[in-house]
Amino acid sequence: MKTFLIVVSSILTVASVVPYMIEVLRGKTKPRIVSWFTWSLLTGIACAASFADKQYPTAILMLFATIETGTIVVLGLRHGDHKLEWFDIVCQIAALIGLALWQIFDSPSIAVISAVSIDLIGALPTIKHSWDKPGEETALTFFLAGLGGLCTVLVAGSWRITAIAYPLYLLFINLVLAGIILGRDRRLLQGEPAELRKL
Repeated sequence: MKTFLIVVSSILTVASVVPYMIEVLRGKTKPRIVSWFTWSLLTGIACAASFADKQYPTAILMLFATIETGTIVVLGLRHGDHKLEWFDIVCQIAALIGLALWQIFDSPSIAVISAVSIDLIGALPTIKHSWDKPGEETALTFFLAGLGGLCTVLVAGSWRITAIAYPLYLLFINLVLAGIILGRDRRLLQGEPAELRKL
């Protein structure tokens, strides 16, 4: 059962990028490069830390997540949203500070905690983009990625930070993003009050 869930988690993580890629190529989805580049870097760090701590289910999830996010970065270079706003700059400065702090400690657990914290900061531009322009994001991708995180949580061999922190975070952040996109799409279709559209 454990092996089955690891395989399912990996398949879901890779499959989640397919609808996103299709929508990007159609010109409907416009990934925020700031977020996807940060995610690609950090999932790579978490992958290395998890392998170093012998937390293989999480390490495998992070490996496929790195492939997934890296693919979107490559596609986004041509089809994505390259705008750099003050909000993005603040997030990237915070991410760089987090990376610098991580270098001070020689611990896989500290590496994963730092990566999760920076990942959340890196996600903020996409959360904002999903709220402002839900039609330019793909809810199915985030939903499938969240399910991949859930499968890894279910087979985690321990409650060590390197085993559980990133899968739990991926479950949370991806379902939040999917919920925002679906919820905002519905509100915009129904016609929300003008004062809310300005927020």
